[in-house]
Amino acid sequence: MRDIVFTRQSGWIPNVIRVEGELKLMLGAGADANHEPRTFTFSIKEAHLAVIQGDLARHLLLWSAVLPLCDAAGTRGRLDEDAAVALLDPVLLSAPADVDALFQRIEWDRGRLIAHGADIKLLEQGRVCAAMGSATETSNGKRAQKYHADRRRTERGIVLGPLDSAILLYTGQYLHGSTVPKRIPGAVGPALLPEVMRVIATAEQACAGMWISRDPRRGKRATDKRDWGRMEATVDAAVRRAHPELVDDAVRTVSFLMCSEAADRSRNTPMEDDERADGDRAAFGGSARTAILSFTDDKGVEEKWLPDHPRSATAEFWEFVGDRSAADNEVFTIEDEEMGEGIQLHFYADSVARITTVREGVGGSDPEYRVEYSLVDGIRGYRSLVTAFVRGGCAALERYGPWMSDVAEFERARRRRDAK
Repeated sequence: MRDIVFTRQSGWIPNVIRVEGELKLMLGAGADANHEPRTFTFSIKEAHLAVIQGDLARHLLLWSAVLPLCDAAGTRGRLDEDAAVALLDPVLLSAPADVDALFQRIEWDRGRLIAHGADIKLLEQGRVCAAMGSATETSNGKRAQKYHADRRRTERGIVLGPLDSAILLYTGQYLHGSTVPKRIPGAVGPALLPEVMRVIATAEQACAGMWISRDPRRGKRATDKRDWGRMEATVDAAVRRAHPELVDDAVRTVSFLMCSEAADRSRNTPMEDDERADGDRAAFGGSARTAILSFTDDKGVEEKWLPDHPRSATAEFWEFVGDRSAADNEVFTIEDEEMGEGIQLHFYADSVARITTVREGVGGSDPEYRVEYSLVDGIRGYRSLVTAFVRGGCAALERYGPWMSDVAEFERARRRRDAK
């Protein structure tokens, strides 16, 4: 049977329990193989209980010292109880100078103490007992996260100025640089917010009119990496030119904000509007095509587009690609059966083939086709080709060459391009 002898308001700080008459310290730490919290216990004495009850600082210091032992136990190992018990007297009953010396020799969880209000400067000076004079029973996890984020930056040689910090707070990336940025003006103090907004305005002006289009080759919501790179480089250059005092982290978070917002706008834009913004402004509307088109993929799935469809053939084709494209499905074809021509897109090779019927099959003989190949420069190149074919067939593709009918010649051209 287990009875709780002492607990603090914060449920995570280790409790003291009595099991069959024996005092034990019980704490939760880590998780098991099923991601359930692990609980550890080890024996203590009445003298230890008295300190734990009366001295929050020593209680927290003991917790900090024991946590690395819990981490070492992993998901299924046993706590080294002898090592835990060996910490009790030195942490709870020793003089402050001896405790400070102990913490110079052992592993301990610095973040746990910082979350509970420890003075960071004193901790870094090795004066752990004095640092705990400001300790609180309640925990502030973000304080510890901020400390660790600052330490990681220091290790990279990054020192944030007030404006740098304010910009990272504004985008929500102070603690975690991989977090999708957003605009949080309330996170910035009123004195620095106008300066932050001037930096943001510089970035907005630099990328005004730029667009990050979707890349259906990578899925319905994927966006073009090249467009992202162009916008990122443009914003970076403008911000660094106008605000040279900013560190790399601050500049990077601003360009990340601009690019992620542009990508979100693209993902939430209907396909036809997305294509208009992508540069093919003159090539839209169902009236441009009067023949039936057939879309197929490498798995043999086929979809027909009819002239009376409310959406353009190009928009429907890219929706088809976005739905079907995968690592093992990277060849897509658009065919105009009436005209006897089509194009085949090879996403895996950044190339395209245009196919025209030279002679129809007669009397059971196979038809004769002319196949010509060309290299394609990214998703924008594919979009231009598809739009041109939809509106004008293979004849409209001439300017997107050179077109090569010799396969060996084409392969040499492809290898030369890939070698660059």
